[in-house]
Amino acid sequence: MFRKIAFVLAVLMAPLGALAQHKTPAPPKSVRLYVFNCGSLDISDPERFRFKKEELATTNLSVGCYLIVHPKGTLMWDVGAVPDGVLKPGEKSALEGYATITRTLESQMEEIGYKPSDIEYLAFSHYHYDHIANTNEFTGATWLARGVERDAMFAAKPPDRVKPENYTVLKNAKTIIIPTDDYDVFGDGTVVMKLAPGHTPGHQVLFLKLKKTGPILLSGDLYHYPEERKLGRVPTFETDQQQTVVTREKIEAFLKESGAQLWIQHDCAANAKLKKAPQFYE
Repeated sequence: MFRKIAFVLAVLMAPLGALAQHKTPAPPKSVRLYVFNCGSLDISDPERFRFKKEELATTNLSVGCYLIVHPKGTLMWDVGAVPDGVLKPGEKSALEGYATITRTLESQMEEIGYKPSDIEYLAFSHYHYDHIANTNEFTGATWLARGVERDAMFAAKPPDRVKPENYTVLKNAKTIIIPTDDYDVFGDGTVVMKLAPGHTPGHQVLFLKLKKTGPILLSGDLYHYPEERKLGRVPTFETDQQQTVVTREKIEAFLKESGAQLWIQHDCAANAKLKKAPQFYE
C-alpha cells in the first residue's frame, strides 16, 4: 500500500513535461523534403575554386542540411559545418573564422517534431567537415556509407578537411556499405543515392522524386558555385580533378534524362530562395 501511495504522489508531483513522451509525426503519404539552414562559409579568397572575386556573384557559400521523410522511414542528408554544441543561445557561432551558424540543427528539427534519435538512416554527400559536423547527435541511425569513404575517415591519417572528433559515433554504428553506384534507399525509386566521385573518392549526390515538386538532385559538392557549372571550372582541391569532369558530364546527362532540378547545396542565392522547415517540399 505504501508503495502505491508513494507512486501516486510521485506522479502528481512530477512536471508535466517529464510525463509527456516524445512521439514522432505520422508517416506522410508521399516523400517530403525538409531544408534546414545550417549556416554559411565565408570564403575570402576563391582562388582554390579557380575564380577571381569579380567572377562570382558572391564568394560566400551556404550550408544546407536535409531531412527526407518517406512513408517507410527517414533519411538525414548532410548535417552541417559547425556542431550544435558550440552555439550559445541568442548568439551566432563561427568555426575557424569562416564557418558560421545562427541556429542549431536540432532546434530546427524539433520544430517539425523530430529528434536526431528518430532518424533511421544517415548519409553524407562526402566526408569533408562542412557536411558532417553534427554526426555524433545521430546515435541511433544506420549509416549508409561508401566503403572508400569510410576507410578514409577511419584511416590512421584521415584526408585533409576532415574532423574525426565530429563523427566518433560512426566507429561502431550500424552501417550499410553501399555496393553499387546507385542505391535505392527505400526500394521504390523515390530516394536514390548516386555515386559521383572526383571531389572525394566516394562522393555522391541524392536524387529525389517528389510527387508535386518533381524530381530534384541534391548536388553535394559536385559544384560549389553556379559559375562552376556555367564556366566549367574545377576546384584545385578535388581528389581527382579529371574524375570530377567525367562525373559532371555523367550527372548532366542524367539531369537531362530525368528532368530533375539540380540544387547546388552551397549556392547562397539559390539556397536563400528555398522554403525552410517547418515548410517542406513534396
